[in-house]
Amino acid sequence: MAKFTLPINSIVKTGKTFNSNSIPKNKLIVDVYRYNPDINSNPCIYTYILDKDKFGPMALDVLIYIKDNIDPTLTFRRSCREGICGSCSMNINGINTLACILNIANETKLKIYPLPHLPVIKDLVPDLKNFYKQYESIKPWLISGDKPKREHNQSQQDREKLDGLIECVLCACCSTACPSYWWNSDKYLGPASLLHAYRWIIDSRDTAKKERLSNLADKFKLFRCHTIMNCTKTCPKSLNPAKAISHIKKMIASE
Repeated sequence: MAKFTLPINSIVKTGKTFNSNSIPKNKLIVDVYRYNPDINSNPCIYTYILDKDKFGPMALDVLIYIKDNIDPTLTFRRSCREGICGSCSMNINGINTLACILNIANETKLKIYPLPHLPVIKDLVPDLKNFYKQYESIKPWLISGDKPKREHNQSQQDREKLDGLIECVLCACCSTACPSYWWNSDKYLGPASLLHAYRWIIDSRDTAKKERLSNLADKFKLFRCHTIMNCTKTCPKSLNPAKAISHIKKMIASE
């Protein structure tokens, strides 16, 4: 992969290079994956050397600063900046995370790539069509034969069972960190979709439990999970998809 250094400030113009021990405290070296499908060239890395005083403490602040002040062609997704939309998921320093909630104030170097093992549309924007198609396949909505006059009532105890599941923002960090998903993403649903499947399976208002479990009882859809635990380790919301998947396996085994 080619590597380019943009002449952003005096440090780059002089051709000076730094190792990890010689980078000035107020400087941040940022390597960003770049790919433009409209240009007939291979992906490459652009290196930006930035003054930390010019942007906020989050990784997303760095990318916004680069786009607004240095290179408007840089492409990435972002929206809420609060860790609740999942738009800015990417791989930073080898970890899948949300750029908007990753504090980089004490970092001297960043390596920013799109989520791994997904087709890249442009720069840091991965193609999530298959990911959302799999999510749709688990029918992520309430299925109930009951039609109450006003609403479906749920006890506080039953509602508490959904804690740790409904917080998922579908950022795809967990699924794209899973080796089983890397090699079988055409058949294996992945941690994110399976976590949401479990959320509906145990919802006391839902009456399609057997149908949902039957749909997942497949050697590829569910049982390609080998409990590697990458999904739980990388989740930026501190959720536990691996635990949800293990519960589904037990429920199918006891049917």
